[in-house]
Amino acid sequence: MPPFPPIPGAPPLPAAWPYALRPALTPLTRVEGADLPGLGPGWTFVGDPARMPAGEPEGLGGAFGRGGVFRCGAAVIRPYRRGGLVRHLNGRVYPGPGRFAQELAVHRALWEAGFPTVEPLGFAFRPRLWGCEGAYLTRLAPGDPWPRTWAPEALPAVRGLLAALCAWGLHAPDLNATNFMVGPDGVLALDWDRARWTQAGDLFARYKARLDRSLRKLHAPDGFVI
Repeated sequence: MPPFPPIPGAPPLPAAWPYALRPALTPLTRVEGADLPGLGPGWTFVGDPARMPAGEPEGLGGAFGRGGVFRCGAAVIRPYRRGGLVRHLNGRVYPGPGRFAQELAVHRALWEAGFPTVEPLGFAFRPRLWGCEGAYLTRLAPGDPWPRTWAPEALPAVRGLLAALCAWGLHAPDLNATNFMVGPDGVLALDWDRARWTQAGDLFARYKARLDRSLRKLHAPDGFVI
C-alpha cells in the first residue's frame, strides 16, 4: 500500500472569519488491524483510538448519497463510494488512502476553525483488489438533511457558510443540498471529500451553480436560490 501523499496545510484564516475557534483535536494515531462495526476486520484506522466505534451498527435511513451510511453509538460511518459513470465499473476501490487522508485534513482544519460542521473522528482503509476501500467516521449530530424539511431559514445560513468557505479559499466541489443538515445546532455542512484550498476567484459562482442545480434536481420549493 503506498504511503499517504503530502497534504498541503490550510492557509491562514481570513481577518473577518465569523466563527470562534475550537480547541485543537487529538493528534492522529494509526491503528492496524481494526475491526469496524458493520464492516468487519482488517482495517487500518487513522484518528483517535479512544473514539473508535464499538457495538451494533444501525442504519441511517434518512441519509442521502450513495447508500451504506450507518451509525454505531455516537459515531457515523460512511463507506466511500464512487460516483458518476465509473461507479458501474468500480464502486469502491481506490488506488490508495490519500483521498481519505485529504478529506480528514480539510475537515479537521474546518472543525478547529469553528466552522459549522460535524466533528471528524478519522478514516479507515483496507486492501481490496488492486488498491483499497475506505470509510470515513464522524461524530453523530442531531438534525435532518435539509431536503427532508426544506427549512426556509436554512437559506441565509447556507449562503453564509459558502461565503466563509470562499473567504478562506476552500473549494468543496461535491457540496450540494443533501450535504447540509438542519438541527438544534443550526445548519451544519457535511462531506469534505475532494475539498481543496485554491486561489481561484470564482468560488462563490461555482458553489452557487452546484447548489442551485441540486435544489432544482431535488424539487426544492419555489424561490429557493443560492
